[in-house]
Amino acid sequence: MTSSEWHVERRRSSKTESPLSRDLENATETGSLSIVVLGASGDLAKKKTFPALFHLYGQGFLPPNEVCIFGYARTKITDNELRDRLRGYLVPGKNSSLEQSEEVSKFLHLIKYVSGSYDSKDGFCNLDKEISEHESLKSSAQGSSRRLFYLALPPTVYPSVCKMIKTYCMNKSDLGGWTRIVVEKPFGKDLESAEQLSTEIGELFEEPQIYRIDHYLGKELVQNMLVLRFANRLFMPQWNRDNIANVQIVFREDFGTEGRGGYFDQYGIIRDIIQNHLLQVFCLVAMEKPVSLKPEHIRDEKVKVLESVLPIKDDEVVLGQYEGYRDDATVPDHSNTPTFATVILRVHNERWEGVPFILKAGKALNARKADIRVQFKDVPGDIFKCQKQGRNEFVIRLQPSEAMYMKLTVKKPGLEMETIQSELDLSYRQRYQGATIPEAYERLILDTIRGDQQHFVRRDELKASWEIFTPLLHRIDKGEFKSIPYKPGTRGPAEADKVLLEKAGYVQTHGYIWIPPTL
Repeated sequence: MTSSEWHVERRRSSKTESPLSRDLENATETGSLSIVVLGASGDLAKKKTFPALFHLYGQGFLPPNEVCIFGYARTKITDNELRDRLRGYLVPGKNSSLEQSEEVSKFLHLIKYVSGSYDSKDGFCNLDKEISEHESLKSSAQGSSRRLFYLALPPTVYPSVCKMIKTYCMNKSDLGGWTRIVVEKPFGKDLESAEQLSTEIGELFEEPQIYRIDHYLGKELVQNMLVLRFANRLFMPQWNRDNIANVQIVFREDFGTEGRGGYFDQYGIIRDIIQNHLLQVFCLVAMEKPVSLKPEHIRDEKVKVLESVLPIKDDEVVLGQYEGYRDDATVPDHSNTPTFATVILRVHNERWEGVPFILKAGKALNARKADIRVQFKDVPGDIFKCQKQGRNEFVIRLQPSEAMYMKLTVKKPGLEMETIQSELDLSYRQRYQGATIPEAYERLILDTIRGDQQHFVRRDELKASWEIFTPLLHRIDKGEFKSIPYKPGTRGPAEADKVLLEKAGYVQTHGYIWIPPTL
């Protein structure tokens, strides 16, 4: 069966064609494709990378007559042992169907394992030999083979691994083929370390070969931001300081570090969530309209808005640490590492002057969710005397239960002229029944194969983001900025709400709760 026939058969066998399939129907190229997951025995690879590859395979984007997937790690195990370790992560739950089990088995047979250290010539020569054998079996024309290296590894080993790839594992020619690398966050700990890492990798690979992944940029509702802002006349004239009072970008988790305390304590909530995930969302909310949808045009506008951010003020930051965090044996007894932070960013440009952007993230809080909340200014001349109920807000729920809704003031049904807050609601689960929302990693890995860098972080963008937060992070590391204790299961330190109310002018809505629509 040819590649094209295989794609057709896969799509026929699917009852519901996913948006991903329709959107990226011509994503794959011809020639062999080798995907190497470095750190194959780690949690990231097992829980995110391999499941994403499996879902791409299931939708026809990794045809078995072109693709081979290689796992590489120091652990000395066989191909079958790695496959056994991965099997349970590919189809959650014990009640998978026979069809799913067969699908998993077929996918797992695309995986081979190579053991070696991350600075070993022998290990990477052996890896190159295995890749070359796969390319030979697929009868790839010289130079047409494609090699994708996914570094599911700590950033400390990026330089040595990239050097090994560059020296021993590159595609032998660039005539129609390519070699690309995907690097995960955290990409450095501050401006200096990030720039050093960028320089070391940049000496080995060209910028178009480097894909700095931030999985938030692959989320469906994040990818919708450009469409919402620039394809709807309704929003374009409203999206400015004349109409918007403030913007919140919030990430909450209802659990703590859960055994990862030692790792988390090296970074803290700002490095782990705010400097990357939330700042990327901020860029899409605040950036100007790009010239086109070409990746470089979009990334140019993101850099411009980052460079317009003013230095963070001390009185517009609240740090917190949940009680019990230091009970973890891997966390130092006197750790000041924040598990919660509220930071206000202010943009010095014509569109956003005077509008606070509140970035808030925390662990062990009262809910698990991530959303964007755009709050509009009060209605001038309020004849209904309803401002106390709350302002208009446009809310984009990123996770869970993806949705967009507009909080409006409406008349309460009945004989009296009484107002209440309600919503215009787009709930994805209700509106798009039968549609599969792809996982972020699926989209981003496929973008890497396609060579589309739109949803990846460029070097100057990374530098600009670290320039915003590095001064604050250094003060926290030196103990000059203290974390306030807060109880698990709460909203975080009470001081954070005070900052929202007093410094950012956020008006809370009383008596209103958004309820996701039922099917």
